[in-house]
Amino acid sequence: MNRSHRTRARAQTHLWVVQRVTAMLLALAVVVHLVMIVTAVRGGLSAAEILSRTRGNEAWLAFYVTFALAAGLHGAIGLRNIASEAIGLRGRGADLAWLTAGLLTAGFGIRAAIGLYA
Repeated sequence: MNRSHRTRARAQTHLWVVQRVTAMLLALAVVVHLVMIVTAVRGGLSAAEILSRTRGNEAWLAFYVTFALAAGLHGAIGLRNIASEAIGLRGRGADLAWLTAGLLTAGFGIRAAIGLYA
């Protein structure tokens, strides 16, 4: 195996690991998020009451920023793999396009998290 193949194989391994780690983070984050929603709804909390509990809370900000980053990375890697396998879209340009899509998605989520915090 030449150096180019080893480099590509290493990159594929890193992407595989990142996607699995983000999947684990997302599984946990979704459960926490849904439990909080059900708790708020059953408790009869209004939107204003929910926002009063999240404003200025660094723990919830960190949680939702991590959630958004994990979702953006996980989705971008998944779309990259689908595009590569289904339509043969590969290469540095395609990788940059998927990375950009993932970062934009994460950015929207982070912006929403900051809105809950501020």
